[in-house]
Amino acid sequence: MTDIRTYLKEDAPLLFDGAMGTYFAALPGRAEERCELANLTCPEEITAIHRAYLEAGCCAIKTNTFTVGVDLARGDQKTAKKIVEAACRLAKDCAKSHGAYVFADIGPAPESRELSRAENYCRQADLFLEQGIRHFLLETLPGDHGLRKLAQHLKTCCPEAYLIASFAVSFDGTTREGDFGQTLLRRAAALEEVDAVGFNCVSGPHHLLEYIRNLDHCGVTLSVMPNAGYPTVLGRRTMFQGTADYFGRKLAEIVRAGASIVGGCCGTTPAHIAQAAAALNAVPQIRISARPSGEPARRPAASANTLAEKLDSGQRVIAVELDPPADDDIAFFLDGVKTLRDAGADAVTIADCPIGRPRADSSLLACKLKRELDVEPLPHMTCRDRNLNATKALLLGLSIEGVHNVLLVTGDPIPSENREEVKSVFNFNSRRLASYVSGLNETVLRTPFRIFGALNVNAKNFEIQLKAAQEKERNGVACFLTQPVLSREALENLITAREVLKGQILGGVYPVVSHKNACFLNNEIAGMRISDEITALYEGRTREEAEDLAVRISIGIAREIAPYTGGFYLMTPFKRVALMVRILREIQAERL
Repeated sequence: MTDIRTYLKEDAPLLFDGAMGTYFAALPGRAEERCELANLTCPEEITAIHRAYLEAGCCAIKTNTFTVGVDLARGDQKTAKKIVEAACRLAKDCAKSHGAYVFADIGPAPESRELSRAENYCRQADLFLEQGIRHFLLETLPGDHGLRKLAQHLKTCCPEAYLIASFAVSFDGTTREGDFGQTLLRRAAALEEVDAVGFNCVSGPHHLLEYIRNLDHCGVTLSVMPNAGYPTVLGRRTMFQGTADYFGRKLAEIVRAGASIVGGCCGTTPAHIAQAAAALNAVPQIRISARPSGEPARRPAASANTLAEKLDSGQRVIAVELDPPADDDIAFFLDGVKTLRDAGADAVTIADCPIGRPRADSSLLACKLKRELDVEPLPHMTCRDRNLNATKALLLGLSIEGVHNVLLVTGDPIPSENREEVKSVFNFNSRRLASYVSGLNETVLRTPFRIFGALNVNAKNFEIQLKAAQEKERNGVACFLTQPVLSREALENLITAREVLKGQILGGVYPVVSHKNACFLNNEIAGMRISDEITALYEGRTREEAEDLAVRISIGIAREIAPYTGGFYLMTPFKRVALMVRILREIQAERL
């Protein structure tokens, strides 16, 4: 058999088979069965499917092993091994008479405490290598977790191995984990151990065709395996309406647009592959026209970002947090923002349902402040209350309104008494959300968001917090706002963060206003730590005395943290805007 690399150079494109799972499920009485177990329970039916695809004209088939990673994640090595052994035997027996290539089919590994994704992929690879398989398709990936380790492992164990990494993107180019296909393609293409990169599943042939037409192919061998179309559900059956002849024509167009490896995913059948083979054969010399590699052209910014400009120019900035109202009376909030603006605040940050309790929407308020008061708002955006669609829609709305700064946080959990009625979403954590916003910056937005992140300097295991912050930086976070520095430990952690992190830091300053306030924060609010020394200072103080003390302590903390920060993040307690103005003016007077 011709080496696959030679084949792709001389005889491209390489046509794969189509779906196994949806095709098997459509067989009489098989809708509820796990397709991969059929390798053991009814091998003749799997063999018949392989042969039908080969007779349709494909040059490569996939082993029936897409969900084996689930078995490994559950610790069921025995079942995984049996499935792989049977699947490889069936596929190789069928492919031999047709001179076709056999690819190990590896689906996305689930998250597991016992087994990382990378380890899962490597164990699957070892099972296939034991069966003499040398070609691998890692498909329907929501991200590239574990890809590097698998690729390196494969090439160490079997230098001649051929690896395709294929990501599942929707029509707008994003995966279910919020990664952008262009970004994933670029990162995968940079791995010398990966031979081809591409896309499969989720989208029909038209959308994947349009997607790759506007894609930087990064000079990589491109693989595209769309669904037959988009599904409809009838009873317990998922049906795909796309016709075989339409699919075949579109697959030929996909090749013309730059793909060297093509095939079918969900909903496709031998009829779809037969039509694809005919369409490709009808034009014997298909000229593949891949787009040249290079940085995508960025459109001019739609509007300015004065907060980002100040940070970039080295100016020290002061952001002040003011909680949104819990009702529709916004008068106090607007007056407070005006007062802070006039006192010299560079930005006003707005929490997103703090402590998991509903308040006026931070993003809507941000738009109002930007439009009516010419204030630079910094809305918080949690991962708790929105799915991917809602997140993107909200970010687009913010950008349209000229709000180009956003603080991404995972979000406080819903209070336990409300969890039966109020459900969290958590499509993302803050690190994944940062990556998603970075992708929007690269692919969609004219004015990119400046991405801010939270840094808890009060964390008991700050080393873990710092590693998370480094990942946030890699995903696009440019500036961190810290939790209040009210203890020696917090100061030491801030100094460490300054040594490790590359981006800017705004040091957290919270004026404690009473002994009761200090005790409450220490005991009931996550992420807060107030030293016993500071807490003791407030005992027996009147309100006026406590406020004077709060100003002195806050200014003292600001002096201490100033060398390690690019400015300050002031948090307003109990709507005490006048207190924040005092602190603001003291900071400005001392030029901290």
